[in-house]
Amino acid sequence: MNKQKRTEIFTRLRSENPNPTTELKFSSAFELLVAVTLSAQSTDVGVNKATDKLFPVANTPELIYALGVEGLKKYIKTIGLFNNKAKNIIAACKILIEKHNSIVPEDREALEALPGVGRKTANVILNTAFRQPTMAVDTHIFRVSNRTGIAPGKNVLEVEKRLVKFIPDEFLLDAHHWLILQGRYTCIARKPRCGSCIIEDLCEYKQKVYE
Repeated sequence: MNKQKRTEIFTRLRSENPNPTTELKFSSAFELLVAVTLSAQSTDVGVNKATDKLFPVANTPELIYALGVEGLKKYIKTIGLFNNKAKNIIAACKILIEKHNSIVPEDREALEALPGVGRKTANVILNTAFRQPTMAVDTHIFRVSNRTGIAPGKNVLEVEKRLVKFIPDEFLLDAHHWLILQGRYTCIARKPRCGSCIIEDLCEYKQKVYE
C-alpha cells in the first residue's frame, strides 16, 4: 500500500470521527493505568462496570493500595483473571507510591517496570494519557493492519513498528483509536462489514480474497 492510499484512509477515518478516544472511562493517568491493566482479555464494557464502582471509592495509588489485594478483588471479581490483576495493581500502586511520588511516569521504561504493564499497556498510557505518538497493537489493530494492507506484519511488534513508520505524522496521535474502533465495529474478525466500511474501496482485503 502506498503513502497516498494510507493518507486517504486516515483522512476519511478522521472526517468520520475527529476526536477519537478510548472507550474506557477514566479521569486521570492513574485511572487509565488501572483500567487498561484490567482490560486484558476483558471487554471495555466489563471494565467500565467495575471501575464505575471502584473509582468513586478508590482512584489514587494510596487509596487502592489501602484496599489490599482482597479488598480490590471485591470490585473487580466480574473481570477475567481478576486474581492476578488485583495482585499486579496493588504491587504497581506500591511502586508508584515509593518510587514516583504516586505519579504515573511518562516514559516507557518506568511504565514497563510496573507489574502487569507490558509494551501494549505502556503504549496506551503514553498515547492516551500523555499524547505521545505510540501505537498499542491489540487483536483489532493487528487484524485491521494486516487485512487492509495498511501495515502487514507477522507479529504484534512488527505491525507496531510498521504502523509508526508508515502512518503520516498528522494522523499518528489518533491512529491507535481509529484502528481499534474500525476493528471493533466494522472490520470484525469473522465476517467484516465491508458494505458499511468507509474505506472499502481503498482496502486490499477483497482484492486478496478474489485473486
